[in-house]
Amino acid sequence: MNAAAEWVNDQASSHIAITGGKAGALSQLLKANAIMVPEFEATISGVQQLLLEEGHSQDSYILTNVGTGTSIHHINGGQHVRVAGTGVGGGTIMGLAKLLTGLDEYEDISNLATGNKRDRIDLKVHHIYEGTEPPIPGDLTASNFGNLRDLSSGNLSNEELTSTIVGMVAETITVVSLQAAQQFNAKTIVYIGSTFSNNQLMKDIVIRYTNMYGLNSILLKHGEFSGAVGAMQ
Repeated sequence: MNAAAEWVNDQASSHIAITGGKAGALSQLLKANAIMVPEFEATISGVQQLLLEEGHSQDSYILTNVGTGTSIHHINGGQHVRVAGTGVGGGTIMGLAKLLTGLDEYEDISNLATGNKRDRIDLKVHHIYEGTEPPIPGDLTASNFGNLRDLSSGNLSNEELTSTIVGMVAETITVVSLQAAQQFNAKTIVYIGSTFSNNQLMKDIVIRYTNMYGLNSILLKHGEFSGAVGAMQ
């Protein structure tokens, strides 16, 4: 926080706008007065700007913002409403990875998870339908962490553990987002948030599950900066 405040104070600007959960704490460290922009308003404004910049034309969509936890909104023209949320998000990845692997740097966790080595830990559909053709794709997850049985965490690699954690979080937020889309008859889900940064497995799972249910998925290239972009408007 001190480093962020020092950087802002060094900028030659008479106009400063801040938003987010720590905006109040940051404002007390700034030399100049700052405009406080409500987080949801800033984020949605930023998303609309980034959608235009990336060539997407969307009037009605579900917005899923995956930070420490996950917040889900329905955007319809100029109107928006928060429709759901879950405590599962980037904080879950960090906490479980720390517990199971000892890792506490997000970049290390996401780099290890790229292999998607989940078959020994997650119970997959093909495990249940062993020897027969399953009615849905066999590599879909039937139960997160449900295949551990007698395996101890000492027998599992950090690659397996981190990819399973990321997979559980990605699947959970996608399912909740799909339910919100069904409720509001939205055909597109826009995913943003710092949890997607440098996390290819997270992106792959979200895109696959969303598209599998016939909906369009958009992961904004710079979606984690939506709040900052919106605060500048």
